[in-house]
Amino acid sequence: MNAIEISPVDLTNAIDVDESLVPVRDTKKASQSSVDFDGLLATPLLLQEDLKEGCGGQLWPAGMVLAKYLLRQHRFSLANKSIIELGSGGGLVGLAIARGCHVGPSPVFITDQAPMLPLMETNIKLNNLSDLVTANILNWGEPISDCIPQKPTIILAADCVYFEPAFPLLISTLRDLLGPESICYFCFRKRRRADLRFMKMAKKLFIVDEIQDDPDAKTYRRENIFLYTIRPKPSQSTIQTLAADQDC
Repeated sequence: MNAIEISPVDLTNAIDVDESLVPVRDTKKASQSSVDFDGLLATPLLLQEDLKEGCGGQLWPAGMVLAKYLLRQHRFSLANKSIIELGSGGGLVGLAIARGCHVGPSPVFITDQAPMLPLMETNIKLNNLSDLVTANILNWGEPISDCIPQKPTIILAADCVYFEPAFPLLISTLRDLLGPESICYFCFRKRRRADLRFMKMAKKLFIVDEIQDDPDAKTYRRENIFLYTIRPKPSQSTIQTLAADQDC
């Protein structure tokens, strides 16, 4: 498999990026929200939203969709699995499954860039989930810290597709994290035509399937929100082993 060539991108310097590459996203004032995902959580999450470090500090629709799907369809299937959320922002999805799904004994790792770390930690404490959730810095395209599971069973990513120069970096991180037994639940809202380029890149490298067992799918697809699973393609050695087993 040919490696993706990744050019360094300064995500913090807006001068280096054409404004047309970044979608316009209406933001709201900083606040605290209470979310129960239409009753799927007996005890609602309290989530601090803080926009001073960027739009990642507020709630976005794809995160709500992914959290509801996991709470409804995977409430009892996440136990004894290592779980990482990418681009967590305030930690909506990771906190939701920690509160409403059977997880552990390993904590749920919610990750983002350094400016989001205080917000993630605030929301963990706000919900008394310090025993179940830990916040870490993870910059896409960079080596994975030893503090984070290297090949987690479950990877969560919601609304991570909105900044085109970061697409190769996200692809690189997915390649680093996805092991033979890994699965990524990936939800995004298509805002621009360019957003589909990420999925084209992903489909060249991974097994990508649209999730079919979500009863809310018809509703959120009307809002251009899509929910996928992403798995690693089997290596050539794995294919040869499977073929040999079939010949026996």
